[in-house]
Amino acid sequence: MEDYEAQEIEFWAKLEEEGMSRSSMLRRSAAAAFGLTIVGGASTAFAANKAAMAAPTRMTKEGLAALIKAAKKEGHLNTIALPPDWANYKEALHNFPRKYGIGITNDNPDGSSAQENEAIRSLKGDKRAPDVVDVGISFAISGANEGLYAKYFNSNYATIPRALKNTKGFWMGDYWGAVSIGYNKTLVSNPPKTFKDLMKPEYKGKVAINGSPLSSNSAVSVVIASAIANGGSLSNVQAGIDYWSQMKKSGNYIPVGTTPQTVASGQTPISLDWDYNNLAYVKEFPAANWGFTIPADGVYGGAYAQAISAYAPHPNAARLWEEFLYSDQGQIIWLKGGAHPARFADLVARKVIPKAVLASLPSSAIYNKVKFASIGQQTAAKNLIAQKWPTQVGG
Repeated sequence: MEDYEAQEIEFWAKLEEEGMSRSSMLRRSAAAAFGLTIVGGASTAFAANKAAMAAPTRMTKEGLAALIKAAKKEGHLNTIALPPDWANYKEALHNFPRKYGIGITNDNPDGSSAQENEAIRSLKGDKRAPDVVDVGISFAISGANEGLYAKYFNSNYATIPRALKNTKGFWMGDYWGAVSIGYNKTLVSNPPKTFKDLMKPEYKGKVAINGSPLSSNSAVSVVIASAIANGGSLSNVQAGIDYWSQMKKSGNYIPVGTTPQTVASGQTPISLDWDYNNLAYVKEFPAANWGFTIPADGVYGGAYAQAISAYAPHPNAARLWEEFLYSDQGQIIWLKGGAHPARFADLVARKVIPKAVLASLPSSAIYNKVKFASIGQQTAAKNLIAQKWPTQVGG
């Protein structure tokens, strides 16, 4: 338990040191978001955003009752791309309606960060449009730049580490994970421990990634981790693209995006994914005999971020969802799923995490070696992958 707490606190200190909080980058992102003109004309944009403009931009403990009342009047919440077994979202999607009497429609559960932002664009003004998104940091930056998100400071904003929040309130980090190698121990008799191991002929037709690096933040992170393992760096991920090109040519890499269904069926015997997702598969699919490890040659961590759509059809319910997720209850739900919640240090300081939850989490010294890319490095990696992956690896 104490080891896990120490790992988390060291993570946030390291994140501050490694520059993910570059304030000038965040200020430019927010300023750009203010300056964009929404396609379709000012009148259309105003009509689509009228309800959102009436919703609060900053929450206080005293204002929560009014928000709850307004959210209940709207009566519904649209989420997107939240797999129930991803970071224990199943419990969040169950407890929010139970607590507030507000139903949830969770569209495209296995969707990517790119698809989440695209849904805001394409469904603008539609009652089916997403109210909120949970996207990778680089996608959050681009979404804010494009003007897709509404400004909102939840009531626990102050306890989110400075390294993991947009100071203008357009997005804020929610949790982080480390890239891991998951494997079906029944189908893989000699489980791989490193990226180098994955090149072995015995893994032909067995290695998959959670999504495509062209649209998925988790897949982009896998490429970054593999670059580190193959002589590249956080600033140059070409080595990771080259690695997967070799994996494709050898036949080891199968371009089938990992889902709970492919894990349960054995279609993806080895999967590169976040540690909390592979931990969920261990618990959810005992018949798959699933296990996972953090690859020692490419220890890389990445965070996700919450944002509210600037065109949310249920703007108050969207803000109440954020209040729920950043409450102690919401943060502990993610922790129970093996994710590393943003407000972990605050929860520890106030001793509100159940001992049973901490005792159930994996504790490994390898987390002390985890590397994190700055916002600039993530953006550069995403752009290089978009340019090179289609021709060197494929879709």
